[in-house]
Parts: sequence; structure tokens; C-alpha cells
Amino acid sequence: MPAPVYKVAIIQLHPKPLDIEGNHASAVRYIRQAAAQSCHLAVLPEYHLTSWVPDSPSFPDLCAQSAKYLSAYCSLAAELHINIVPGTIIEKHGSSLLNIAYFISSSGTILGRYQKKNLWHPERPHLTSSTHEPHVAFDTPLGKVGLLICWDLAFPEAFRELVAQGAKLVIVPTFWTLADCSEKGLRRNPFAEQLFLESVLVARAFENTCAVVFVNAGGVKEGDGGEGSGSGRGSWAGGSQVAVPFEGARGKLGWCEGMGVVDVDMEILEEAEENYKVRQDMGSEGWHYEYSLIRDSQPAK
Repeated sequence: MPAPVYKVAIIQLHPKPLDIEGNHASAVRYIRQAAAQSCHLAVLPEYHLTSWVPDSPSFPDLCAQSAKYLSAYCSLAAELHINIVPGTIIEKHGSSLLNIAYFISSSGTILGRYQKKNLWHPERPHLTSSTHEPHVAFDTPLGKVGLLICWDLAFPEAFRELVAQGAKLVIVPTFWTLADCSEKGLRRNPFAEQLFLESVLVARAFENTCAVVFVNAGGVKEGDGGEGSGSGRGSWAGGSQVAVPFEGARGKLGWCEGMGVVDVDMEILEEAEENYKVRQDMGSEGWHYEYSLIRDSQPAK
């Protein structure tokens, strides 16, 4: 039986600071467009509802409204019969802010939840990490899936833990800009962060024989002060894509807001595994790294 082909909508939204209603309305419009194109999955960026403005006095109050928008996405998924990863939603729990990604099935059920573990340095004064909670892959209508967020990309261990549990799709909502590079790095290469992303995303796909669904925030949409409008790019990196072995970046977007639809042929992952045998090696007896498929059966040290 041939492996399935999934249509994935990568929605590179431009999140307007603190405009939670406007950003949600934009996200819904894109998801409806994705459903109209028979997409199986729609993915939004990190911080898509509020952007990242943690020093604003109104930021915590907006984050306290998270349940309303999560419920709205569940209802939308059921209405349109589409799986949705609504980027990340910042939740307020007591005095703590958590950066959460959800996988919502096409029936409107939450199948997966992940709290960002590897916080970027400027996030650490504001967000609470999931620290030592394990990465967990989970079953979905698209097979076994794992969720990561933004800076998790820099840690191969995160991917390995998900792949060890059978994940073949790893979905990564992101808010990554060119300004995340230091002044010293920018002097060497103004597009260093773009180079980082281009290098790491394809590497993660190859080294794990998986598909990496990477959805970043973008700059203002073309015609609204974006590309070609004369306003300048600013620090937006964009570059949303689905990275797969053999082919690299598929459906890669530029830096401004927009949506792309990528056909993800899961057969390519089987072909890559047949060639590289990464999962086979990880599942073999005596595998010498921690995140093996048989790690739970190993004697405690």
C-alpha cells in the first residue's frame, strides 16, 4: 500500500503587536483558505496572537484569554475538518506565562500539547520552561507527530527523542528574526540567522529521516507595506517550509506574510530510512546514545 500524501498549509502570519482579535481573524481567514484547498493540516507561527511584547503592561492580560482562542480553533477544526496547529498560544497560569503548542485534530479534539522547553535567552525572564518533562510523540490522523517550538531547533536531542518514539512529522512553530543575531555576528553576516535556519532545518530532516514542518512569523504582507512596497524588510526572517530528506526545503516562503501549500509525500521518509537506516540503528541492541527506541528496556544505571 503506498504511503499517503498530505497537503500542509504553512501560514506565515505577520502578528501585529497586542492585536489579539485582529491576528486571530487573520489566522482564521488563512485556515479557511487552506481548508478550501483540501489541506489536511494548517500550521501557524509562534506568538501568532500577540506577537512578542512581554514588557507591555497589557501582555499578561491578553495571555489570560488563551482558553477562548484555543476553544475557537477546536471548533474551527471540527467545522472545516482540518487538523490545526495554532502556532503557539501563551497561557497565564497564576503568575507564570507558558508558551504552548497544540495539535488539534480534524474532529476538534486536542491530541497533543507541548510547552516550550528550550527558551531563547530574552524569553527566560518572562516564560516558564517545561524543563525536564520528556518530549512526547503522539498519534494523529497524519500518523505519529511531534511538536517543538523555535529555539528547540538548535537541539538535535529534542528531535531524537521524538523520532525514537516514532514521529515522522515534526512541527515547529517559530518566531525567529534576523535581529536574534548578536552585533558581532551581524557584522560578519547580516543574514546569519537565515543561514542558521536554512542549514539546520534540512539537516534535521536528513539526520532523522523525518519531515520538519517549520512555520515562522513573517513581515507585513505584500501590498500592505511589505515586499516590493519600499518599506524595507526590517528584521523578518520568514522562510517557512517543509524540509524533507533528499529534496531539502519544499514550498519555502520569502520573508513577508503569506501562505503556501506543500504536498508531503510520506513515501520519501520511507525511502530515506531505507537508505540511511537512522531509525534502524536507533532501535538496535547496544545502541550507544540515550534516545534509543529500546531505552525503556535498558537496565537502570
